[in-house]
Amino acid sequence: MTTPDTQRPRPGSDILRTALRRNLGAMVWGTVLMGLYQAGETAFPIALGLIVEHTMRDRGLGSLGLSIAALAVIITTVSLSWRFGMRVLQKANTTEAHRWRVKVAACGLQPVARDVDLKSGEVLTIATEDADQTADIIEVVPLLISSLVAVAVAAVALGLADVRLGLLVIVGTGAIMSVLSVLSRRIGSSTQEQQARVARAGAKVADLITGLRPLHGFGGNHAAFRSYRKASTEAKLQAITVAKVNGAYAGAALALNAVLAGAVTLTAGWLAFDGQISIGELVMAVGLAQFIMEPLRLFSEMPKYVMIARASAARMALVLTAPPVTTPGTEHPAAGGDLELDCVRYGTLRNLKFQVSAGEFVAIAAYQPRAAADLAAILSLNVPPDAYEGVVRVSGRPLGDLAVEAVRAHMLVNPYDGEIFAGTLRTNIDPSGTSRTLPEAVEASMLTDVVALHRDGLDHGVRDRGANLSGGQRQRLSLARALAADTDILVLHDPTTAVDAVTEQLIARGVAKLRRGRTTVVITSSPALLDAADRVLVLDDGVITTEDTHRNLLATDEDYCQAVAR
Repeated sequence: MTTPDTQRPRPGSDILRTALRRNLGAMVWGTVLMGLYQAGETAFPIALGLIVEHTMRDRGLGSLGLSIAALAVIITTVSLSWRFGMRVLQKANTTEAHRWRVKVAACGLQPVARDVDLKSGEVLTIATEDADQTADIIEVVPLLISSLVAVAVAAVALGLADVRLGLLVIVGTGAIMSVLSVLSRRIGSSTQEQQARVARAGAKVADLITGLRPLHGFGGNHAAFRSYRKASTEAKLQAITVAKVNGAYAGAALALNAVLAGAVTLTAGWLAFDGQISIGELVMAVGLAQFIMEPLRLFSEMPKYVMIARASAARMALVLTAPPVTTPGTEHPAAGGDLELDCVRYGTLRNLKFQVSAGEFVAIAAYQPRAAADLAAILSLNVPPDAYEGVVRVSGRPLGDLAVEAVRAHMLVNPYDGEIFAGTLRTNIDPSGTSRTLPEAVEASMLTDVVALHRDGLDHGVRDRGANLSGGQRQRLSLARALAADTDILVLHDPTTAVDAVTEQLIARGVAKLRRGRTTVVITSSPALLDAADRVLVLDDGVITTEDTHRNLLATDEDYCQAVAR
């Protein structure tokens, strides 16, 4: 008895069915046109056989002209049906691949992350190669049907000449497909494993490129290269395995098709020698035996592409059907900028409690970097509210009750390693083009010297990951972006670690001036930013141990002096 679990369709199959369903019209037209193409191809040797048959009985020029006209019609049909059929199918294929790429990318860009154990490089591979291979099913099905049409036409034509020839084609095709179906399943499983290993290698190299400078800094680049080489070697070995299976499949298909064509030719020759079929029918049979090789090749290759499409669809389902890591609320934060953490326990944080009033500029001096990272992760919603103890309240409302989009529009947490995108300075600072404080943000972040350095100013080109900027310039660019957002609550995590002391002092003053009256929290050990804050909270061993102004703490707390003095 079948259990409910086995009755449920697999998500990968659902993806393929969706692709087939919404391209049904294009596939019908493509099947009709490609069927005409295959029928025309198969009709060519049939027409040649009939021409020979009639020419031997009637040697008139009229019959010859009629035969040439018939061949011209067949050739025209073959040419036009292939041209327009492939145009319809390839347009549908590329459009469907685009839809799945956008869908996978949309899943990756959702405010709430999905619970899937894949790195960004693996998701990138799924959004490109797997999306394309899944969409290939749009072409595979019509080509499979049209190849079947060609085989059927050939079997009928040969059967009319002699039933044994028709049965030979039908039985031979069935035997070929039975043998190849076993190999196609092996291809599917091997290809899925290869795609996974290539994706892991891509994720590895993406991670290495992101951390290339730090790796060079402490000499870890050689160990990192060996790690990538190992992942790439595993992908290479699996690719070789897939190539072997594909080679065996292609070789078996070619050999079996040749055996069938040879069997049809020899049988037809024997029947003609025995006087059971005419010379015209012999010519037709020999011609069909040659022409049928192409549709048989297509027909035998299609199961392989079906298995590859299924494997790719199953990988896409890993992303598209993965549940969100949390179920966010639907409420919106109230106006204002209060921020409160009440008895929060997570990672290195233990019973963390503090409150920031609306409009206050508060600095948090975290003695342990891990604690600073855990706090930033919670406030940036990278940690779901149900993954930690305690409550975080934004403008008086628990974080778990609020919609993620609403929280991020109300409170921006800018990481210390903010990503820089290919584009311009302007598009990096104000991606949406709607900021009303862009000039002030550029000035407060001390990015003015970078803007003034280039003739294009804010329209100066920036390479991917800010490759043409220094570390300090990238950090100031990220800070300018955070300030330009002008949110009610702004949380900055180590925004000035890569700038010199003089620039850091100017940035601290600029941030305090620009954010006056807006709630600002800076997690930092920078003396300049600590001094610019209204008060400093000392985070040590996961709790707030003391709070005061920076100067009072310098005068009264020796541990604080040692932690922040430079």
